[in-house]
Amino acid sequence: MTKPETSRVSLTRRQCLAGAAALPLVAMLPRRAHAAEFTYKLATGQDPSHPVNKRAQEAIERIKEATKGRLEIRLFPANQLGSDTDLLAQVRNGGVEFFNQASSVLSTLVPAAGIVNTGFAFTDYDQVWKAMDGPLGKYVRGQIEKVGLLTMSKPWDNGFRQITTSTKPINTPDDLKGLKLRVPSAPMLSTLFTALGASPTPINFNEVYSALQTKLVEGQENPLAIIATARLYEVQKYCSLSNHVWDAYWILGNRKAVDRLPKDIQEIVFREFDKSADDERADIAALSKSLRGDLQAKGLQFIEPDKKAFKATLAKTTFYKDWRGKFGEDAWKLLEESAGSLA
Repeated sequence: MTKPETSRVSLTRRQCLAGAAALPLVAMLPRRAHAAEFTYKLATGQDPSHPVNKRAQEAIERIKEATKGRLEIRLFPANQLGSDTDLLAQVRNGGVEFFNQASSVLSTLVPAAGIVNTGFAFTDYDQVWKAMDGPLGKYVRGQIEKVGLLTMSKPWDNGFRQITTSTKPINTPDDLKGLKLRVPSAPMLSTLFTALGASPTPINFNEVYSALQTKLVEGQENPLAIIATARLYEVQKYCSLSNHVWDAYWILGNRKAVDRLPKDIQEIVFREFDKSADDERADIAALSKSLRGDLQAKGLQFIEPDKKAFKATLAKTTFYKDWRGKFGEDAWKLLEESAGSLA
């Protein structure tokens, strides 16, 4: 896709989203002659080009084939069925059967899910997957299931989050002071940037582009894959590779909807979403290396700040102490087993 002229950016974006909203991705696939025994929806907030949707669609196709057409899942990307907070309510009440949600937003319903977003906790993927495929991930999954949702696979990779701005580069913690920064509706991220002196503003993801375009906020923070697929580089100038938070994606299922499926179909669903989790993780790892060059070519200027300086500034506040108290000693111990000691 060629980049639209600046004067046509917002119009083109609205037209694209409107067109995408008209049909689910599965709508163009050939239909079987016989109707499926079960027809479910999977909603995501990501652009159709994001690896989440690519790998989810592959899982859907494998599930349909393995169940001989008994289960058909229709994929609705790009918040077609509502904002992230809307969809979280829908998956709980059964309006949608499956929903892809980031831990950062899921934490508004399941506070323990936010422990993986603790500021500057993880330094690399070795620490991340040791935690998420081990005791910490098991603990978070258990907490999610207590609210009536099911996790349909191991966690997918949202990636390490980076800070982008339109007004100034972020080189040091002092550069964050007073910055109007969009964050998701996630207490962890709001308190993180408040502690660092910024002015965080919670905004649903489907409104981020326009908020940046109209200067309602000066910046935002997201993984590079989101910055690229949502074309945020069109309305941002600088990207600070802060790695301030790692975030997971969870494929969530409505428990009643999953329980309606025969056991053999349930096993297929879990198996295929797990396979796609591995594939999506590999996609994000590769993109994390390649996207910097791609985004630089589109005009985004990259900064490599001293991450230790940000963590040291954070440690001087009550941030870690406060969140340790909220999560509890048992959960905090699981985090530190993989991430190391936190102040």
